[in-house]
Amino acid sequence: MTEEGIKCTLCPRNCNAQRYPGYGKGYCRMGTLPKISRAAPHMWEEPCISGTKGSGTIFFTGCVLSCVFCQNYCISAEHKGKVITVDELVDHVKRLEQLGVHNINLVSPTPYIDCIVECFTKYRPSVPLVYNTGGYEKAESLKKLEGIVDIYLPDLKYISSEKSKKYSGAADYFEYAGPAIEEMVRQTGKPVFDDDGIMRSGTIVRHLILPSNTKNSVEVIRYLDEKYGDKILVSLMGQYIPEGRADEFPEINRLITAREYNKVLTVLEDTDLDGFAQELDSARKAYIPDFDL
Repeated sequence: MTEEGIKCTLCPRNCNAQRYPGYGKGYCRMGTLPKISRAAPHMWEEPCISGTKGSGTIFFTGCVLSCVFCQNYCISAEHKGKVITVDELVDHVKRLEQLGVHNINLVSPTPYIDCIVECFTKYRPSVPLVYNTGGYEKAESLKKLEGIVDIYLPDLKYISSEKSKKYSGAADYFEYAGPAIEEMVRQTGKPVFDDDGIMRSGTIVRHLILPSNTKNSVEVIRYLDEKYGDKILVSLMGQYIPEGRADEFPEINRLITAREYNKVLTVLEDTDLDGFAQELDSARKAYIPDFDL
């Protein structure tokens, strides 16, 4: 990375756009230096990630997707946050580690893969590193993280290109997310836990149930079962709240119903997949953190 900037092809957008230290001209609009909105212990991840001490979560600003329902809209689309140096990112990692968290959890890190490599080459914490992503990744970019990331925590939002284009602005979402998750599983292998049930390595694939879209959810669950079986964990999420621009799409401008949730949960329970299922009462704005750094 230089003061003159770089031409970026890190993510599937393949912008080839110029990125400078403080800003960028690509799809995510982010520069080459990390921009973050929060760095604090977080208790609301999966039990094997948050545990009893919390996950040391660093929320990055910017996103390579445009999910109309994004709960973190102010940082993903409106770009709230603060530009920091890689050395300052290292300091945040050290501070979180000293607080006793179970891991360092990087949320929406895709535009900053090169910074992440530099950061964790300079300093390797004693706890696992979690790469927490919407799943829209290039497998070749993820290869840069081999030996650095211990736990991958991707979404698999859609199989349907129609749905992914409509709700996330990425008709080719599954075209990239499928191979990306395959690369993640190749790097981490089967899930491994310590004696307290805290995850040390492996891949957890998340899926958020959208209102009026249970067919999509069933397709995702069945794909993961056929493709991976016991090689991954699955986290079925019932926390959907119509945030962002969801009011422009009447069919998703509501919470999911118990019937919708149970339909997808029943399919999950009929597979060989292991993992987690959120309760419906997790759909609360109170669980959305304050992005105040």
